[in-house]
Amino acid sequence: MAVSVDKTVSTGPARGRTSPARRTSGRGRSVLEIALLTVLAVVMLFPVLWMIETAFKENRDVYAIPAKFFNFTVTLDHFKDVFVDSTGRSSLSTAFLNSVVVAGVSTVLATVLGVPAAWAYSRFAVKAKKDQLFFILSTRFMPPVVVVIPIFLMYRQLGLIDNKLGLILIYTAFNVPFTIWMMKGFVDEVPAEYEDAAMLDGYTRLQAFWKFTLPLLLPGIAATAVFALIFSWNEFVFAIFLTSSDSVRTAPPAIAGLIGGTTVDWGLVAAASVVFALPVLVFAYLVRKHLVAGVTLGAVRR
Repeated sequence: MAVSVDKTVSTGPARGRTSPARRTSGRGRSVLEIALLTVLAVVMLFPVLWMIETAFKENRDVYAIPAKFFNFTVTLDHFKDVFVDSTGRSSLSTAFLNSVVVAGVSTVLATVLGVPAAWAYSRFAVKAKKDQLFFILSTRFMPPVVVVIPIFLMYRQLGLIDNKLGLILIYTAFNVPFTIWMMKGFVDEVPAEYEDAAMLDGYTRLQAFWKFTLPLLLPGIAATAVFALIFSWNEFVFAIFLTSSDSVRTAPPAIAGLIGGTTVDWGLVAAASVVFALPVLVFAYLVRKHLVAGVTLGAVRR
């Protein structure tokens, strides 16, 4: 008995293989995307690179026409002027220290107050919870310039004008709503069953939160703290309206005060800007692992 088998031969490309034309098209698209991204990165980073270059240039190179991009003399005199002047410690160094204290303390306070509040809103059945959360968020709707005059009048009555405590309090008040909303989303991602199991083993609710839930919230806390620190570090309106002396003023208005008059020391301005940008970058780098995990938490639903 003879058995015949018909073999069909596909006329198209074999499965799992890519045709040369498609391969060339994909490679060309990748090259185009890389070229466009490179151009975009250069355009966006050029002001930063120019600022860094200016910080290391001598004054004669800063004002050179045409501008010198590479062939300039490197100097650290501008960075020295940021911290030391003819009388000793410069006013800029004092402003940087004030920024560290005000931004750091306000970020810690906002985190300490906001994380338990977010946990409570996530775990407990609070009356009119949605209305309360909307009211909390609504405090961030208005820009600082809108409310700075009432706050100034209130601070004048309380004796908080030209006081670092006043800046800490107002920055904390603005960061707490943001912290609550950010952290509530992170707390919602942590199963409440962990705390229920801990309470069955004899832990109180607060102990269960501290020992089991809080460690899982570290990525979210790091991400929230970075954003809160950036707001406090960069804030300008309250800092310039609520402070007047060099001993209390923070870095943003101090750097802005360098620009004005008949001549501007752009090298000093650039060096001060570089020094001012470093602490937030260093803090973000130190918590980078938690930061990446925090900003992506909840992206994939179970």
